[in-house]
Amino acid sequence: MILVDNIHKRYKTNHGPGKWVLQGVSFVIPPNVSVGLVGRNGAGKSTLLRLIGGTDQPTKGHVERRCRVSWPMGFGGGLQGSLTGRQNAKFVCRIHGHEDDIEDRLAYIQDFAEIGDAFDEPIKTYSSGMKSRLQFGLSLAFDFDVYISDEVTATGDAAFKNKASTAFKNLADHASLIMVSHGENTLKEFCSSGIFLDNGKAHWFDDIDDALKAYKESRSK
Repeated sequence: MILVDNIHKRYKTNHGPGKWVLQGVSFVIPPNVSVGLVGRNGAGKSTLLRLIGGTDQPTKGHVERRCRVSWPMGFGGGLQGSLTGRQNAKFVCRIHGHEDDIEDRLAYIQDFAEIGDAFDEPIKTYSSGMKSRLQFGLSLAFDFDVYISDEVTATGDAAFKNKASTAFKNLADHASLIMVSHGENTLKEFCSSGIFLDNGKAHWFDDIDDALKAYKESRSK
């Protein structure tokens, strides 16, 4: 279970505090429920994912995670730019307590990311797509109750997209997803419930179809 309680978020600018991205957002994600986030560009979907995943902190309010939650797959942050992909992966394995099987996990991450020799090059030389692939492989190398995905299925060529889709299907029997995707069919395939973000507010729908309907109606106004 994940509890989001009265979350407010805004970022500082050169001219002081920026506008509110999220205002008074509250909802509960029950166990074993996969959720799709929908909304216009700039509505705060990726911001909310980072807050849920713990890679960003709210300005006000709090997030309570009563389960193991991954960092956002597809999010390039959290990687040390001067270190190689392999070195970053080793660090993540160690902080998760996997010294004993580190080589097996590194092999899995390298194979899944499909970035070739770049695995041994500094992260700062990576494209955004390469960072996304590495983060995806890193997340899947560990067991979480909830996996967070930010447009991962839109990354890479058709073969990698199919690989990502298969990976999500394989998670279905033991974990849930919180997902942002511009692909309506992707959201319908993997998510049962939905959250529609609009004007800084979050609207929960038990049925992903209802969330998508609300989003479409907002665009027609």
